[in-house]
Formats: sequence, C-alpha cells, structure tokens
Amino acid sequence: MRVILLLVGLINLTWITEACAQKSPLSFKILFNTTKGNYIVEAYRNWSPLAVDRLYALVQSGYYQNNYIFRVEKDYVIQFGITDNVKTNFYWDKKSLPDEPVMQKHKKGIVAFARSGKNSRSAQLFVDMVDNPKLDTTMREQVHGYPPIGKVIKGFDVLMKLNGKYKKQILPLQDSVYLHGNKYLDINYPGLDKIIRAIIIR
Repeated sequence: MRVILLLVGLINLTWITEACAQKSPLSFKILFNTTKGNYIVEAYRNWSPLAVDRLYALVQSGYYQNNYIFRVEKDYVIQFGITDNVKTNFYWDKKSLPDEPVMQKHKKGIVAFARSGKNSRSAQLFVDMVDNPKLDTTMREQVHGYPPIGKVIKGFDVLMKLNGKYKKQILPLQDSVYLHGNKYLDINYPGLDKIIRAIIIR
C-alpha cells in the first residue's frame, strides 16, 4: 500500500511540475463553485504573465478545491488560497514568483495574488470588493502595488453573500492554517464559506 501511495505522490508531483512549466492561454475563464453559489473569473496573461501562468497551473492541479475563504471584508477584499494538504501548501509556498509591474487599476471585482514582501506571490488570491486605488501603489518591502491578473465577470453577488463574521481575524494566524489545514478553521472559526472546486471553462 505504501509503495502505491508513494508512486501516486510522485505522479502527482510530476504532473504539477509539468503544469508549472506550461504557459497559460492569453485569456481564460475559471468557474469557482462555492458554498454560496458560483462566480466566474476571467484572467488575462498580458496583465501579469508569470502570475497568470501560475494561476492556470494551480487551477489545473485542483489547488483551490476545498479552500476556505478565510478573509471576508466586504468593504475591502476577500482572500483565500490555503489548501487542506500541508505538503501541497509548502510545495507551492517555496515556488514564489518574481515581482511584476502593476498594469491595471484595482477596481471592484479585480483579482490579484496576495504577497508579503519581495518576490513572495505564490498561491493566495484576493478579490477587490470595492475600488481599492491604494493597492495600485502601496509600498511594501520596497515593492509597489499588487499586480491584477483578472477580474470577476459573473457572480459578484455571490461574493457579497459570503460569511464575513470573522473579517480579517484569521490573517495573522495563517501559519496555523498552513500546518493544520481546514481542521484548524473548522474548530476555531466555524461557519466559513469555502470554494468547493475551481475549473477552467470555455
């Protein structure tokens, strides 16, 4: 049994590595199926090529399946992108992306990768719930702004229905979520909405 599990793990890792090397289409749509309904994001490679390639690989690998939306500030942003699998979390966290310039404005519905400093974008996404012009130029660790990668083109009303009880309380506790997965959130922050799955659609 262990040999079979190891083999499956190697196959999955190989598949993910190959997906990372792929370039995304110039644009593509992603259907996010959540506990409150569906919304659709359209991504544009020319906005932030490295990040959009990463988004394409993550969705293709099933990364956003069973992801809690752990930050819901309806007057600012929502945020997600930590899986229930510790190995997967740390695999992608080590593959952070080089920074890219901000090419678009942060308007309501814009999607971008979260970051903590230089060259730190990896897997977490946020969606602007309102116009957020400060995110175009905010300086953090000598890096300007958060490069948009796409926008919500359908189902924004679904995002407005997400459970916002905890707002940004979980933000400083992300290490615990990385280490313990959804169990930590289930016990300490019950009632959060989640992304059931995310798939590429035509």
